[in-house]
Amino acid sequence: MRPVRTAFAGALLGALALAGCGQSSTTSPPEATATASATASAAGEFPVTVEAGNGQVTLAERPERIVSLSPTATESLFAVGAGAQVVAVDDQSTFPAEAPKTDLSGFKPNAEAIIAQKPDLVVLANDVDGIVAKLAKVKVPVLLEPAATKLDEAYDQIADLGAATGNAAKAEEVVAGMKQKIDGIVAAAPKDKKLTYYHELDTTPYSVTSTTFIGQVYALFGLTNIADKAPDLAGGYPKLSAEFVAQADPDLVFLADTKCCGQSRDTLAKRPGWSKLSAVKNDQVIALDDDIASRWGPRVADLAQQVGEAVQKAASE
Repeated sequence: MRPVRTAFAGALLGALALAGCGQSSTTSPPEATATASATASAAGEFPVTVEAGNGQVTLAERPERIVSLSPTATESLFAVGAGAQVVAVDDQSTFPAEAPKTDLSGFKPNAEAIIAQKPDLVVLANDVDGIVAKLAKVKVPVLLEPAATKLDEAYDQIADLGAATGNAAKAEEVVAGMKQKIDGIVAAAPKDKKLTYYHELDTTPYSVTSTTFIGQVYALFGLTNIADKAPDLAGGYPKLSAEFVAQADPDLVFLADTKCCGQSRDTLAKRPGWSKLSAVKNDQVIALDDDIASRWGPRVADLAQQVGEAVQKAASE
């Protein structure tokens, strides 16, 4: 279970997106299966079978009325070129701007409201209230693509969506671009200076450990996570005390609660004991975009870039 902000997600993360409630994740499909499906789809051939979180899903025809109830899936669908096939997205899907946002909810899915959109494919990140089975009863194909726990799972999910929508070639291009960008950023980042960091999910404050998806992104840069030494790791999303953070005195602070909760270097400085944090004094508080920091889609590369820039700056001072 992971704590998530409703703004973050109502997410990785709620874990659907990384913010205010807790959610579970499952392992994404093997790369080989996704690749096989993608090959058939790339040639415009249907039916196509995709191995998703809810098992093998076969699509007889190219879907033309897709409903996405996952902000991450929405981003991925548009990135792989399936945007024109998407007829409705949930109320948390804020990117891209042209996505057909509705009042549909991925946290409290309403089967009747979803079916009213006449979908030929529904993409979800969580099987809340047995929604997958409810849609299956009326023969609506569903892809369950849960919160990724590592980068390879994020890549596989993009491949899944490309295969399922007839856009496999573009999906492969997106994944290759992500890998190239992330690899380049990591390679250019200095790693000789052992820097510590604190990632804040919300003002509680909840954080993430190195075992989480986000934590693994930071680990690419050789950063040491102060939350890894929390008294209660809480499945990777520990609730830290102000005293714990102050005592750990991280070199870098990354805020993933800037949009939802208005947090900044100035607000941190007003917290008891935090004005003396090295990150605050040295202007090493990095304001992240809540959405980018809570999703596991194509913009993970943008998150990596921001982390890389922060590491470069800190290492040079």
